[in-house]
Amino acid sequence: MTHANAPLTPAGRLRLARCVVDERWPLRRAAEQFQVSVSTAQRWASRYRAEGQAGMRDRSSRPHHSPRRTPTRTERRVIKVRLARRWGPARIGYLLGLNPATVHRVLTRYRLARLAHLDRATGRPIRRYERATPGELIHVDIKKLGNIPDGGGHKVLDRASAHRNKQATTTARYPHGKPRIGYHYLHNAVDDHSRLAYTEILPDEKKDTAVAFWRRAHAFFTAHGITVARVLTDNGACYRSRAWREALTTAGITHKRTRPYRPQTNGKVERFNRTLLDEWAYARPYRSETERRAALPHWLHTYNHHRGHTALGGHPPTSRVPNLPGQYT
Repeated sequence: MTHANAPLTPAGRLRLARCVVDERWPLRRAAEQFQVSVSTAQRWASRYRAEGQAGMRDRSSRPHHSPRRTPTRTERRVIKVRLARRWGPARIGYLLGLNPATVHRVLTRYRLARLAHLDRATGRPIRRYERATPGELIHVDIKKLGNIPDGGGHKVLDRASAHRNKQATTTARYPHGKPRIGYHYLHNAVDDHSRLAYTEILPDEKKDTAVAFWRRAHAFFTAHGITVARVLTDNGACYRSRAWREALTTAGITHKRTRPYRPQTNGKVERFNRTLLDEWAYARPYRSETERRAALPHWLHTYNHHRGHTALGGHPPTSRVPNLPGQYT
């Protein structure tokens, strides 16, 4: 393919070559006329003499010989180790005595999938999917997160000061005497097609709490013009309860559960959990749990309305929502 900034297209090369060969222009004059170097004019004229018009086409820049290329036997060993052990370039290079960059080039040359794109249990490429319309599938999950003591935890202070903050924040203790700062639970719901997310911080993961969360999440999606048809959860006790089943059945929603020990089946909400931790929960050193919780609504709004998503072509989730109630800034 001709480079975007190339001064000559195949048709331009043919005109230049004909001026030199057929009309006997001097090379320097042809080079000036077509605004290329003399060596370039000579190259196209020589190709025209040898091959005619067919010689004006682009050729591969791949070398005819690569004497320093990794031997085929070594490449086979690299591939064998990758498929058998699912190691990265650094570990394979250490085992075989190769530079990790060389191993990476071999893996790329044979188009072997990145480790992040493989199922850890089977080593097979993960089959990715996306529902065609919003609401066709909603992923629901719960993430347990430790509370931050007043004054900050060890990410802000040294461990001794953080320990004192724990003791000052609460009087409840574990049986072995350590202070109990406690946990909270992030209940999350993510639309498969648009990635629109709804999150609440709740005190537990009991069935009544999960059902109440879903009713508010359902109202949230409905307010955005999304009709929920199916919900996918893991096999947690709250999702196997009669209360959860009745809450979905009453609304005409089908409930699906993932296979045991296969969290990647619910991968979109699992990925949202990681994003939530990286960009909100641990994004900066909070001085208290109250401060961190106060930052959640703003972050969630940014995620839904402004943060570009790679799976959506750099657009935010609301770009795929059919009926937004007004504009958000």
